[in-house]
Amino acid sequence: MATDIITATVPAPDIVRCAYMDLVVTDLAKSRAFYVDLLGLHVTYEDEDAIYLRSLEEFIHHNLVLRKGPVAAAAAFAYRVRTPGDVDKAEAYFAEMGCRTERRGDGFARGIGDSVRVEDPLGFPYEFFYEVEHVERLTQRYDLYSAGELVRLDHFNQVTPDVPRGRKYLEDLGFRVSEDIKDSNGVTYAVWMHRKQTVHDTALTGGDGPRMHHIAFSTHEKHNIIQICDKMGALRISDRIERGPGRHGVSNAFYLYILDPDGHRVEIYTQDYYTGDPDNPTITWDVHDNQRRDWWGNPVVPSWYSEASLVLDLDGNPQPLVIRTDSSELAVTVGADGFAYTREPGEERGFKLGTQL
Repeated sequence: MATDIITATVPAPDIVRCAYMDLVVTDLAKSRAFYVDLLGLHVTYEDEDAIYLRSLEEFIHHNLVLRKGPVAAAAAFAYRVRTPGDVDKAEAYFAEMGCRTERRGDGFARGIGDSVRVEDPLGFPYEFFYEVEHVERLTQRYDLYSAGELVRLDHFNQVTPDVPRGRKYLEDLGFRVSEDIKDSNGVTYAVWMHRKQTVHDTALTGGDGPRMHHIAFSTHEKHNIIQICDKMGALRISDRIERGPGRHGVSNAFYLYILDPDGHRVEIYTQDYYTGDPDNPTITWDVHDNQRRDWWGNPVVPSWYSEASLVLDLDGNPQPLVIRTDSSELAVTVGADGFAYTREPGEERGFKLGTQL
């Protein structure tokens, strides 16, 4: 049973947005072919040990680091904070909660200045930073714009065995809830949480954890995602398309999930909605609603529920998994996978002889 999370009494850092992921891969050349040649992310810097990549509209040094290592895993979920002082606040905040912290000064990470990495209460490696190296924003470099262009880092998704516990911790940290999935007893199965004015900067999905479920990049339009599918088909790597394309119920976004050479899951994502008002309402979905994960009701492949990437501690070792033991019905058996409803009992929707009922 997970222990309660200590509530910090010092101010939480003011988090602006998710900013980059530090990802360990086992074959740098294969990963470069996937993220650069296939997906078109732009190389800011590379050497024999690491590749620093950014999306088209980004002006900070990178949104993704591919770092060569012996075990494929996520080394850091990194967030930009509003001021240099918020790095100090992050260090004090997590230290008071009893979390391990490590201050990283200028020059420790390419393109990032003073920062702090922590092992958070859920076992995830988080990083908080303000100082960055600015690089060229490629927004008007239409000579570089591809048909499947990835324009922004959108969000992370984390797997944890106790979603309500994680939700409370992230709300205390300043994240706001846009959508969640619950059952009739009020048990929360997943939650979408944001700092920037979109549906989420990170989400918590129930399962054995801590693990990284996916990292997501946005495109401008649906046709950009379809082009990625066509390109993967032409390259005879369509078996790396795990799920989609489709439209989510949660977030309303058009999506595609693909797997990199190490099995790290990447979502390509577009067309969610604005959440910036202070009274933006939380949307709650019934865990049995067939359209919550796929608006068209398509089944969710079992791997999407069961498989995810390891995460590392601050020494670079894989964090041990805590097995989910929730006694309520597990999400893998419900939702858009044939065990749920499309219309609630007594609810009639549809068309008959051209007339909407």
